Amino acid sequence: MSMSLVTVDLNERPPMRAAAQEQTRGGPLAAPLLRIWRRRYLFATVFVVILGLAVTALKMIAPQYVATGSVIVAEAEPGAHNASMAWIQKIGDPADIESQILVIRSPRLLRLAIDGGLTASVLAECRHAANGGKPGPISEKKEAACTKLTADRNALVEYLQKRYTVISSGRSRIITIGYRSPLPEVAQAMTNGLIDAFLDDQREAQASSRKAASDWLHTEISQLDASIRADETRIQTFRRRKGLLKGTNAPISAERLTSISQQLSTAEAAKADAAARLGEIENRNLRGAETAPAVLSSPTIVSLKQQLSGVSAQLANQSTLLGANHPAIRALTTERANLRERIDQEIKNVAQGLRKSYEASNALAQSLRAQLETAKTEAAAAMDDEASIEGMVRNAEIQRNRYADLVKRAGELETERRILTGSTRLVSLAELPQEPFSPKPVPFLAGGLVLAGVLAAAAALLRDYTDQRVRNPGQLMAGTGAPVFAQLPTLDAPGLVGRLSDRRRELALPEALERARSNPVMQTVLRNLHAHLVLAGGSASRLVLVTSAKPREGKSFTAFALAAIGAASGRRVLVIECDLRRPNFDASLGLGRGPGLVGVLRGEVTAAEAVVATGRYDVIPAGMPTSDSTDLLMSERMVDFLRWTRRYDLVLLDSPPTSLLMDASMLARHVDGVLCCARYGRSQISDIVETVTNLRQAGGNVLGIAMTMVKSGRQPTYDVLRLPQPRTAEAA
Repeated sequence: MSMSLVTVDLNERPPMRAAAQEQTRGGPLAAPLLRIWRRRYLFATVFVVILGLAVTALKMIAPQYVATGSVIVAEAEPGAHNASMAWIQKIGDPADIESQILVIRSPRLLRLAIDGGLTASVLAECRHAANGGKPGPISEKKEAACTKLTADRNALVEYLQKRYTVISSGRSRIITIGYRSPLPEVAQAMTNGLIDAFLDDQREAQASSRKAASDWLHTEISQLDASIRADETRIQTFRRRKGLLKGTNAPISAERLTSISQQLSTAEAAKADAAARLGEIENRNLRGAETAPAVLSSPTIVSLKQQLSGVSAQLANQSTLLGANHPAIRALTTERANLRERIDQEIKNVAQGLRKSYEASNALAQSLRAQLETAKTEAAAAMDDEASIEGMVRNAEIQRNRYADLVKRAGELETERRILTGSTRLVSLAELPQEPFSPKPVPFLAGGLVLAGVLAAAAALLRDYTDQRVRNPGQLMAGTGAPVFAQLPTLDAPGLVGRLSDRRRELALPEALERARSNPVMQTVLRNLHAHLVLAGGSASRLVLVTSAKPREGKSFTAFALAAIGAASGRRVLVIECDLRRPNFDASLGLGRGPGLVGVLRGEVTAAEAVVATGRYDVIPAGMPTSDSTDLLMSERMVDFLRWTRRYDLVLLDSPPTSLLMDASMLARHVDGVLCCARYGRSQISDIVETVTNLRQAGGNVLGIAMTMVKSGRQPTYDVLRLPQPRTAEAA
């Protein structure tokens, strides 16, 4: 060959896929990821199941709508220009906002909201939930349950507390109130109902002091009104009793005194006038009285005088023409005399009338004087009574003024109470939600993915941490105290799936042995294992028992692979099938059914006759299955048979599992050593420890342990390094 070969210790270089190196290089996440990868099927199963449940839940969960409204607390009252220090400290106080939140969530306020008309909305929501969100009537039982819920106030309050959300918006003084419901209109109605109840409660709380003051004022007003009415009645009664009734412009006593005084003056004037006129008439005779003003003022006398003048003129004219005894003259003379008498009589009548007027005026004046004196006395008494009643009137007037002030203040308080908004006001009422609050597909599925990943990873890690199956040599060495001679790599099935799968299809024994011969890593590991077994004892012939704790852990493959390596090194090798209950060499290797070891132990054939030559090494199959395998292996013939096998350089005994039969323990004390097989990722540490302990207690010498079906790349290598080809012939 033109290629030079030298050996290089590749252990000086880090193994490419060694677990410890991977953990060092990959950082702290390498070990968990490696554990998850080992449990990738469990991870995938849990992931798919959880994600499927999330998708199913997304389709089955009824959409929930949330309506929210806001209020702001610790607002200044309308018209309150000068806020107190207590109010200033209250603004923005987190404790006050938290207390307001507790008030909103309190059962008392929820009952107030229920009284405001929320029962119908709760009943509609209960019917919707009872029917699964589908239209149509519900059963009588569910209808009765919904009716009972709305009738029981305590249960209804507890029901609402679970659906209301009351939170503060950051560091602001705004409180957000929300309600969650499958019906958007119910969510809006319930939110606005609680907001209205809270605002009304706040207004009532703020107006309580004003209402108390208003009630007190109305009580005082009623008492003052009754007192004023009683005082007025008492004053009027006193006035009527004392004659202190009011006139048009003054008290009746004063007006009466004035009236009497005026009447007296008039009477005195009339008396004086009558006396003067009467004196003029009486101081003159009848003829002279004709010129008196009182006589001249009489129309009758004036008429008579005119008639008298006419008659006198006629008489004078007729006297010149007629004689004194003429009838006409006599008639005129008689008529003139009659007129004169009538004038005198009228003068007497006037005088008599004046005299009567004088007497009447005099009598009236005297009467008025008496009345005037009486009126003066009454007026003086009335003045004293008015002075007495003045205090009563003044007290009544004070009460009237106080009554007017109280009525005015009561009206102002009532106006303030009606327009009062309190320290809390509305920011916004809840609008009708258009889109469901939950579940939202994208966040829900994202959360489902995250949850599926976390749970799947947790399940994989938990399964891996709780898994006591064989994973590394350190576990076996720590548990058994026996060295691990080799880590036989797994033989992958053909194809990409076979290389990636962790649950590989187990190859038949002939196929596995065929692949092992072409696998350089397997050959290297087998050579090392063969060397360990050869070096473990001093004698030239080696009897090695190959066993395992459970079935299907690779002991038969290990025995035949070691036989092939030993035969290739020039040794005479014999493989003996000691599993007398379930023999498989005949069927697996196509050896044909023969007497085998059972025939030898029963004395039917000799050991040499039971040997089957395969070309490279010899094999003694078990023969016919038998149930008395333990008795046969404990017999002296077995001891003689093992003594006969010493003619071979290497004898490998394939025994049944130690956890099922005592056959391996019976053979362990008759062989040079025991090689235990532990399958990677399947054998339990406790089973291996128990197997090694039992073999040692039986008198066997446990040489070491061989790990089988280990993932490729986990075995340290020491391979042949190919040198580069020389570039020139001279260099070659």
